[in-house]
Amino acid sequence: MTDFIAPRPRSFRLPEILAAHRAHPKGATDDVALALKMGHPVAITEGSEDNLKITWPGDFTRAEKLLGGAMDIRLGNGFDVHAFGPGDHVWLCGIRIPHDAGLVGHSDADVGMHALTDAIYGALAEGDIGRHFPPSDSQWKGAASEIFLRHATDLARERGFRLANADVTLICEKPKIGPHASAMQARLSGIMRVEAERISVKATTSERLGFTGRGEGIAAIATASLIKG
Repeated sequence: MTDFIAPRPRSFRLPEILAAHRAHPKGATDDVALALKMGHPVAITEGSEDNLKITWPGDFTRAEKLLGGAMDIRLGNGFDVHAFGPGDHVWLCGIRIPHDAGLVGHSDADVGMHALTDAIYGALAEGDIGRHFPPSDSQWKGAASEIFLRHATDLARERGFRLANADVTLICEKPKIGPHASAMQARLSGIMRVEAERISVKATTSERLGFTGRGEGIAAIATASLIKG
């Protein structure tokens, strides 16, 4: 049988195609040819010329035309810190967590939500929370941080962007974040109006090093990716 090259994409059951490769160490023109040599039936299903594989430089131009233009993907990072002070709870990623101290800040000091908000602003090249909600403005004293996050998310939508994913890492010795991570994920999902599986919330310690290791406060880092369209 003469070898030929079948159109892409192709799919096979792993055990069968793996056995075919092992039985023919010199290979063939493609996986379909190997499958046929082993006597496996191969079927061609209706496809689309738009389902192309990026191989040559010209394929990028074709893909951009199919997508309606060049893709605009933005990444932003956020970092925030708040010190512990008097109180009996902390707000983290929109969840109230009982604790033997509070976090000090002009608003509700939600360090996780602040980092995420700044990540979105950063992706949009829109500065940080302080630019949009100056701490010198008394109306934001004690404000719920969801106001800031919702503003950043809405601004992204107004610019034609959607959230691809967001990742928040809380850095502290206490309180324990694991038991609350799912609730935080769900809360951020509701505020941002995106699927919960697009948002990650996790925690780490600083191995008792630095101000977080000494239990003087909490830090947070966040990354957000935005896609236009």
